[in-house]
Amino acid sequence: MITGFLSLFCLGLCLGYQYEQKNEKLPKPSLNALPGFMVERGSNVTLKCQCQLQNVTFMLGKMQDSGYKEERSSAGHDAEFFLADLEPKDAGMYFCVYKTIGSHEWSEKSEYLQLVVTDDHDGPGASSVKTDTRIIFVTTFSCLIIFLLFPSIFLIYRCTQHGSSHEESTKR
Repeated sequence: MITGFLSLFCLGLCLGYQYEQKNEKLPKPSLNALPGFMVERGSNVTLKCQCQLQNVTFMLGKMQDSGYKEERSSAGHDAEFFLADLEPKDAGMYFCVYKTIGSHEWSEKSEYLQLVVTDDHDGPGASSVKTDTRIIFVTTFSCLIIFLLFPSIFLIYRCTQHGSSHEESTKR
């Protein structure tokens, strides 16, 4: 009788533990881009997904493309997704999730990572050159206006002085 009770008790504990594990919410993973989130067209980037657990399956997804999914199994805490020969169409919001061997549900999504693929002509360097040119133009134009403003003020002052001295002489 006692062995039957102990067997049922152990079975209940095991089922309860499995139920608890299934309903346990997995923490968010993190997603990073190496060498960075802004890359030039034709270059490569590695998206690295990390979590606190080991022996998991990672999945990389793209927000704008529900059909884009890449999976990697990992014995460690992370997985790397290599994206080669990038084009502007590869830019977008990426995220990753993971699941353990025992769970059939994916974790929460990582924070979205905005991958930017720049054209050779529209890269960060080209943008700063455009900005530098604008700053130089505005500065030059401002200096020119100030330079012309001083002689104008001087002429106005002289004309008012000359006009007031002329009026005083006619009153006398």
